[in-house]
Amino acid sequence: MIEPNPDLDALFRALAHPARRSVVERLSRGPAAVSELADPFDMALPSFLQHLEILSECGMVDSTKEGRVRTYRLTPGPLGRAEGWLAKQRGIWQQRLDQLDDYLLRLRGENTLSPEPEELDV
Repeated sequence: MIEPNPDLDALFRALAHPARRSVVERLSRGPAAVSELADPFDMALPSFLQHLEILSECGMVDSTKEGRVRTYRLTPGPLGRAEGWLAKQRGIWQQRLDQLDDYLLRLRGENTLSPEPEELDV
C-alpha cells in the first residue's frame, strides 16, 4: 500500500514546473530579491509571485522583507527529504537490477553447459 506523504507530494509538485526549478537553482547560489528572480522570465510579476508562493508553501524557500524589497532564500530541509526518498527508490531498483543480473548470468551459465548444436551439411 502506498503511504501518503503530503509534504513530499507538495515538494514534487513544486519542482514539476521549470520556472520553479530555475528559481531553486538560482537560490542555491544565495539569496535574491524578487526582482532579480523574476528578471529572466517572460511573465507578469503576479504570475511569477504565484510560483514563489508554491515554493514557500512546500517549505523550499522562505523570505524576508526589508523596506520594499522582499528577499528569498533556499531552505534545505525539503530537498533533503526528497533526496532521502529518491535514495530509497534507487536502492530498491538497484537490488532488483542486481537480482536480474544474477538470474541472467545463471541462465548464461546453464546454456554454456549444454552441448553446442552441430552444424548440418546441406
